[in-house]
Amino acid sequence: MNGKVAVVTGAGSGIGKATATALLAAGWRVAFAGRRPGPLAAAIAAAGAGQDRAQAFPTDVADPASVAALFERTIAAFGRVDLLFNNAGVSLGGPIEDIAYEDWKQVVDINLTGSFLCAQAAVRAMKAQSPRGGRIINNGSISAHAPRPNSAPYTATKHAITGLTKSTSLDGRKHDIACGQIDIGNAATEMAFRMAKGVPQANGQVAVEPLMDVAHVADAIVHMASLPLEANVQFMTIMARDMPFVGRG
Repeated sequence: MNGKVAVVTGAGSGIGKATATALLAAGWRVAFAGRRPGPLAAAIAAAGAGQDRAQAFPTDVADPASVAALFERTIAAFGRVDLLFNNAGVSLGGPIEDIAYEDWKQVVDINLTGSFLCAQAAVRAMKAQSPRGGRIINNGSISAHAPRPNSAPYTATKHAITGLTKSTSLDGRKHDIACGQIDIGNAATEMAFRMAKGVPQANGQVAVEPLMDVAHVADAIVHMASLPLEANVQFMTIMARDMPFVGRG
């Protein structure tokens, strides 16, 4: 992509790491953002990228000052922001009557408020740069459509991400900013490996669920990101073919 610049949150592991690495391979320069410096540095080293192509910026997406610093450092290092992949997230849950307020707040702060703060900073940067514009891709998850049992905080935030995506898409038009959402189901990452051991289903049973290679997710995001700004994938669902999402039960 001729050195275009991407910011990827949650880039130290899982979907974020796979996507940041795939963007590098496609020619992007990438700001790896995440809470832990060690995994960010390891991800960049594994990709074999120099500082002119990739830099690690430890970031707490729930902290407005930390998010502002992320985008300031990205622009200082690379000159602009062409893409934000809003990916950072956590999953805490349990029976709704037993969920602690602190757990609810942590999930909302990271998954929803963090995505808003990063989108806000990205829009500010994209509308001010020359040439102006850019793209935001939000990680919605299959949980943006349907919950798993005992997942109220995560599911609520992912439903809310859909509203954030639509609003950002609408408000970004006048600034040449596109915003879309990718809803991912059962990618083989550290967070999802429990699926292979069996997870609770809506009918009360525990069942093993299939997984797909996270590389397929990364490739899909690179495709979304590579479109010209007059085109947009508003919503994409990518999932392990046989996961129990489509159908009844």
